[in-house]
Amino acid sequence: MILRKLGILLDMIKFEHTLFALPFAMISMLVAANGLPRWSVLGWVLVAMVGARSAAMAFNRIADARLDATNPRTASRAIPEGLVSVGAAWLFVVVSAAALVLAAYMLNPLAFALSPVALAVVLGYSYSKRFTSLSHLWLGLSLGIAPVGAWIAVTGTVGFASMVLSAAVILWTAGFDIIYSLQDLEFDRKSGLFSLPARIGPARALLASRVFHACMVGLLGWFGALSGLGLIYYAGVALVAGFLIYEQSLVSPTDFSRVNTAFFTLNGCVSIALLIFVAADLFL
Repeated sequence: MILRKLGILLDMIKFEHTLFALPFAMISMLVAANGLPRWSVLGWVLVAMVGARSAAMAFNRIADARLDATNPRTASRAIPEGLVSVGAAWLFVVVSAAALVLAAYMLNPLAFALSPVALAVVLGYSYSKRFTSLSHLWLGLSLGIAPVGAWIAVTGTVGFASMVLSAAVILWTAGFDIIYSLQDLEFDRKSGLFSLPARIGPARALLASRVFHACMVGLLGWFGALSGLGLIYYAGVALVAGFLIYEQSLVSPTDFSRVNTAFFTLNGCVSIALLIFVAADLFL
């Protein structure tokens, strides 16, 4: 029974999507350490990442429960369906947030001092669509703080290179979140929610998404230059650019039918592929 409930909770927060941001944290950590960091650092970074994302997703499900119940696309989620109680979801949020804070404490004083800021960013995103069309960038920031956090975990300082990588993640995330939000275009308009497609229309929103992704590739190039990475890394950046071009080709202002392929499959490929190429560049 307990395992079944835990399975429902993990499905509710789409635990497997931790893969989106985790590889970028690993990239930052590998570059900061110029190879593998201590195993204790690696372990606590993983705990922090999983804790932060799990707390954010569970809190999002609580905050959006009433909206989810009225949206045909999300009405079958765990809380609207009654599969998970709000109380159980809150307990999951508290435990996950505590895991982040504990991990930060075990890493170093700066990581611990900034852990409440990280929680404020990732939890605050859940309300951003209620007042700003730039909510996509807020989501980007929620994922984008991971590389800076991983750099701090290794060095105890904020490195400029990690900030450039974070900016790349912010724009990458905002770009694909705009694509994902196309599914809720009409619902957002009817419900008074803010998203770029709802505010400026799908055509101009997709243009913004493409600009974000183009800038992301440029920032990845800058990160490589700052970090002294070589040709193997830049081959990975070229592959990422190819994935992003293909992702953008799957959607148009009048055809949203392949949004899930663009969102889930290709973005997982982007982050994992870049991690593999960074590791290969460092170790080979």
